[in-house]
This record gives sequence, C-alpha cells and structure tokens, in this order.
Amino acid sequence: MFAASRAVLLCFAAVFALSSAAQDTQFWAKGQQIPPPDCMNLHNAWDGPLQAPCPPNMHDRWLKDIDHWRVERRIRTAYDGSRYDLPALKWTQSSFMQPQMMVHDRYFYDPVAGKYTVDRYLDDLEKRYGGIDAVLIWATYPNMGVDDRNQLEMVESMPGGVEGVRKMVADFHRRGVRVLFPMMMWDQGTHDPGKPWPDALAALMKAIDADGVNGDTQDGVPLGFTLAAEKIGHPLAFQPEAGPSDEALAWNVMTWGQYSFPFIPMVDKYKWLEPRHMVNISDRWNLDKTDDLQYAFYNGVGWESWENVWGIWIGINPRDAEATRRVATMERAVAPFLVSPGWEPLYPMHNFGVYASRWPLGSETVWTIVNRTEYEVAGPQMSVPAVAGERYFDLYHGVEIKPNAGSAPPVLSFPIEAHGYSAILATPGEPSAAIRAAMERMASITARPLVSLSHEAPVLHQTLVESPAAKPAAGAPEGMIRIPGGAFLFKVRGTEIEGEASNLVDVQYPWEATPRRFHEHPMDVKPFYIDRTPVTNAEFKRFLDATHYAPKDAANFLRDWKNGAIPAGWENRPVTWVSLEDARAYAQWAGKRLPHEWEWQLAAQGAEGNIYPWGNLWAPANVPAPDQGRAMHGPDPVDAHPAGASPFGVLDMVGNVWQWTDEYTDEHTRFALLRGGEYYQPQGSIWYLPQAFRNDQHTKLLLMAPSYDRSGGIGFRCVMDAQD
Repeated sequence: MFAASRAVLLCFAAVFALSSAAQDTQFWAKGQQIPPPDCMNLHNAWDGPLQAPCPPNMHDRWLKDIDHWRVERRIRTAYDGSRYDLPALKWTQSSFMQPQMMVHDRYFYDPVAGKYTVDRYLDDLEKRYGGIDAVLIWATYPNMGVDDRNQLEMVESMPGGVEGVRKMVADFHRRGVRVLFPMMMWDQGTHDPGKPWPDALAALMKAIDADGVNGDTQDGVPLGFTLAAEKIGHPLAFQPEAGPSDEALAWNVMTWGQYSFPFIPMVDKYKWLEPRHMVNISDRWNLDKTDDLQYAFYNGVGWESWENVWGIWIGINPRDAEATRRVATMERAVAPFLVSPGWEPLYPMHNFGVYASRWPLGSETVWTIVNRTEYEVAGPQMSVPAVAGERYFDLYHGVEIKPNAGSAPPVLSFPIEAHGYSAILATPGEPSAAIRAAMERMASITARPLVSLSHEAPVLHQTLVESPAAKPAAGAPEGMIRIPGGAFLFKVRGTEIEGEASNLVDVQYPWEATPRRFHEHPMDVKPFYIDRTPVTNAEFKRFLDATHYAPKDAANFLRDWKNGAIPAGWENRPVTWVSLEDARAYAQWAGKRLPHEWEWQLAAQGAEGNIYPWGNLWAPANVPAPDQGRAMHGPDPVDAHPAGASPFGVLDMVGNVWQWTDEYTDEHTRFALLRGGEYYQPQGSIWYLPQAFRNDQHTKLLLMAPSYDRSGGIGFRCVMDAQD
C-alpha cells in the first residue's frame, strides 16, 4: 500500500515539477512527438518503485496540460493559420498516402517504349494497397553531381523536357493525384540558377503545374519560398523533411514524420498545434510498416509509402499492403473529422494496449483506434457519453453496433485484430454517403483477417543485362591491349551515401542472393582486349559519319558539341553526354562490346591487385586536376596522364571521366555501375554523387531515359573477347 501511494505521489510530483519549470513547457515534447503520461508505461522492477495505475484524473490533467501548451505556443508565435484556408492548399488536409517515387521506376516510365506510364503506375498501387492521394516525384539525388546540372535542370532533363513533364503531371491530376517535387538547398556546387532559388523553383513548379515541394534535409522551408510561389499566382504546399519551427507551421502546411515508435503511440506535435496540418510518416528502411500505419491512423495523418529506395525495391508486404488499403479507406471517408480542433488523443479505453483518438465534428464523433498488442482484443472496448438517440457504427467491419444493455455510461463492444485497427462513428442520424460507401467496402475487404496475409517483404532479384555479343579477336586490334585473364578475386564495394551495410543497398551480382554493399567473389576471367583509352570525340565522330546514328531520345546528346561539331581542340578528349544506349550502339558498330565490371577492374588493378592503377598510394599528378567550379570545363585529353597507366598499360582508368560498365534491372528498377570516378567535383555538400577512384570501388547510377542518363561526366571504353 505504501509503495503504491508513493508511486502515485511521484507521478503527481513529476507533472507538477514539469508544469512549474516554464510556462510554455508544462508537458515535455520529444522532438516532433508528445509522449503520454509516464505512469501509463509499463516499468520493470529494476526501474524503480512499484508501479501504480495512473490516478483517475491523469488523462484530463495531461490533456489540459498539452492544450495549454498549444494555446501558449500559438500566442508566442503570433500564429496565423490562414494559409490552411487557401483553396489551392485544401487538398493537403486529406493527402494521406504519398509515396516517394523515383523517376527511375519502370512502372512510371517505360524505357523501351520511351513514354511515361502513369496509369500503369497508379493501377499497380490501387491493386496492391488501395492507391495514393499524392506523389513525390524524385528526379535528383542520388545522381545529382555526376555533372553540373542543378536540381531544376535534372527535372528539365526528364523525357520530353518541361512540356513532357507537364503532361505527365496532368496524367496524375486526371487520376486525382497531387504532385510534389523535391528541393535541395544543399545544391550549392552545380549551375547557378541565375536568379534567387525561391523564384527559380516557383517558376519551374508553375511551368509543370506541380502542387507542392518537399524540402529535402530541411527543418522547415523558409517563408520566402511560399511568398515566391504566391507572387506568381501558383501557391505551393511546402513539406520539409524535418519538423519546422512552431512559427513556420503557418506556411509549411505539410511535414514528414520521422518518428520513434514506443508501445503507446505518441501525439504529433505539429498536428496538435494545427489539426489541419498533414504529416506523412517516412520510415523507408523498415520492412514492417505496422508502426507507421498505426501511428498515422491514431494521429489522423498519413504515411510515405516508399518502395523504390535509391534503386533497391523494398516492397510493401501483403499484410501491410492490405492494412494500408483499410487505413486509407477509413481515413478518406472521415477526413473532415480528422482536422477537428477538438481532437482528443488517448481517449480512455478499457483494454491494455488499445489506444484511441476522438475526433468530434458538429453532432457527430469519430474515434480512430489501434491495437498495439500481438493478440486480438474483443469484448467491451470503450465507454461513450449517454446521448439519447445516438447510433454507433463500426467502420472497420462496416456494421452498426449497439451499446451493451444496462451499462451506464454506454459501453461499446467490438473486436480488434492483433496489431489491428478500428474506427467508430457516433451519429444521431444516418452516416454520410461517403461513410456508407466506405462501410460497404470495408465489410467486404475485412472479411479476411490481416493475420492470414504474409508479413514477408517481397524480394525482387536483380538481373544482369548482357551486352550484345561481339566476334572474338584473333590478334590485338588497333588501340587495344590484351588482358590475359585467369583466376581473379573480384572484390569491390559500393559508395552509396546511405544504407550502411544492409542488404538493401548497391547491387545483387548473378552469384548473390540479395543486394549488398560489399562483394567478394573468385572468378575465372577469359582473356580479352580492352581499349587503351576511353573512346574519344574524334572516334565517336567517325561512328556518326559512318552510320548517321540519331537517337530517338536526342535531348542532351553530345551536349558539349557545337552544332554537331567537336569543339576545337577536343578531338582527343573522352566523348561524354552519351547514354548507355549510345555507347552500346558505338560498340556494336566497332565490333566490340562494353566491359563487364570485373573485366574493367582486372584491367585497372592488374594481377598485383593495385588500389589505384599505378600502385597503392594516391598520386594527384597521375589524374586531371579536380574541377570544383559550378560549370564543367571538360575532361583532359585521354593521353595526358601516362604515369596513371595500369600494370597492363591501360590509360585514363581513374579520375578523368566515369565509364559505363554493366546494367542491372528488376521489375521496377534499373541502374548501371560506373567505374573510375571523374574530374568534376561539385562542392558544398556531402550529398552529391560519391566518387570512386579506388579500383575496389564502384558507383551506382540510376537509369531512367537517355535524355536524363547522359552526362558530361560519363564516357566509355570497349572490350573484345580474345579468340582461344
């Protein structure tokens, strides 16, 4: 008895101490989230005194405390929520499901047909998890920095240019899906846009008719960007990756939620300050999305259904996909409730592990409910106010329910699946047409329990794309060097900035079961010939003169040439601004092929296994001087650095231009492995495409279309098989 009483006193004392610490911090927030009263958490015996239940009025004290904090924060920030009333931004308040979609997704763009396939992309999402409300179209990182194109020029390099992108955006709008693009304020080292970034960004977003902008790495998008968009009559919804200041909530009408997920769901701070604010929870690396979906449903917000993560397909598993369909169906039906200023989180429930938010709207009320336990919870769940004539509807199962007979106040009973969801509507009349339609659908789709669906994430195996075969050479062709082949330990690692050492980064070689960053494989390499230097502008010009080659997607093709002519003095420099398809066309004409990555590496490091082509110590004089300006000056001649030759005498393997090697695909993704690094090194950020000067490193370039893939930093060389 004494221990229990002491625990209660400690709980009250803790609240009082925090309340008296500062006027606007009467309850303590942890980053973007407000936790529940600590007395609700289970404690181990070694954590301290014996735990007692929360006092009967603790929920009311907690709710009053955080409500006071909200009122005071609004006063202190002179909060003005008028932008949430703008008709152009109203869509954000029901934009629950939003994927970050890489432009390299083959369901979005068909590289064979050479066209956008928005309907195919949306039909797939509708089938798998109930569709989306908005899409974040990602065209920049991790490729940005391979040349001097800035973030806006990367968008403009997409197929069809600005007009093609505008038509693609219109295809999303036709399906009722809003469109956002990212902004990277760390992009300081590529082309200067020629005007202030807010004006440049707003102009492009208006030109392509985008609806919003995601602020990558930003803890709030500055007001100047909102004002620039409004000035030209095209208001944009800004969505910073990290939480803004409380003041910036007035113009950042959306945010990402990068949450912690303790057992008891926490309250989103920004949603609490402004119930009309939309949060999309982002949790890309987690294969289990239960926490994301439950926290979203409890908070009346959405999530970032991100599957193509930097060229690795991290698919939503069947159980989570079906849970997404159900959560989205309910949230869309009750969306007007989920912006209620009377939101009451942690509405008292009867059972451990079941948590609810109450959303009153006029004479009606909705509760969004989650079961955080690993078992089904059935029977009495919640007490509700006694209101004459009130009717109750279980929105999850699509049925009307009656309060338990004789209970005062009324008690509602209904089942909730393990790690499941529920929603209750209280109304004095009939549900709205939207809610009735959702109930009918929910009654059908919830007939199958979530537990019966697989929780295993689908794995898409990556496949090596073989280059067209070429006739073996009996002797050394002109300009090529023979590599004897033989036993070779192929050891290489990827340079990706994110992903650490998980199996969700880099590449899956034919002999591997999953993608990974670190690779080691003994091989028996057949003898081959490799070009002594990268293909030069002069050599590529001979190919054009002989074949009259003209790519179907010609944007950015030989972009540094002048009216189809090689710039004066550039004849012996590596040809750049050629796509993988352009390089293959040249190789086929020359009777050659592009090298496999392990062939390239063997030719670079030799039997000695050199770290760099010339040895094991970096020698700056053996490579071009780095170009760290905002506009590329062009690569060095291919024979300018003879001391950088590999043990076999192969030149320009490192530090001049990247070189195309192998391509890999799966059903959704497509990328190439680049070798050798390049001379161009934009400055000012860690997020630009990483270099790979070492012989045991490669860099992965995501592929979309020739116009987008071509780069001033990428060239190529060819190989031929040696005749036995």
